[in-house]
Amino acid sequence: MAEKRMFAKIIIDSDLFLDMPLSTQALYFHLSMRADDEGFMNNPKKIQRAIGCTDDDMKLLIAKSYIIPFKSGVIVIKHWLIHNTLRKDRMTLTTYTNEKSMLRVEDNGAYSMIDNQLSTT
Repeated sequence: MAEKRMFAKIIIDSDLFLDMPLSTQALYFHLSMRADDEGFMNNPKKIQRAIGCTDDDMKLLIAKSYIIPFKSGVIVIKHWLIHNTLRKDRMTLTTYTNEKSMLRVEDNGAYSMIDNQLSTT
């Protein structure tokens, strides 16, 4: 897994992002820093607790569609492919293949749920 992460200014400089509380923004950055090379992670609550954020911060990221949660407890950073691109020979594929199969990549590079799939918070 890569040790460096990038953030696209088109996402983090948007009014939608900047209107969120600083604690919610911090949670987004910390989750993004710890996600695997395809934007998935299975311990968002651990990160949330470690940096002192509330459940409301997580709920706001979900409501504003910055993260996509799955029933399994795994989340994915919606704009991961806009933020980060890795060469194929340097990428470690995600182990969350079931969750990945529920997603499609939009034309703009953002993940979204396939229409017949449901995610829950």
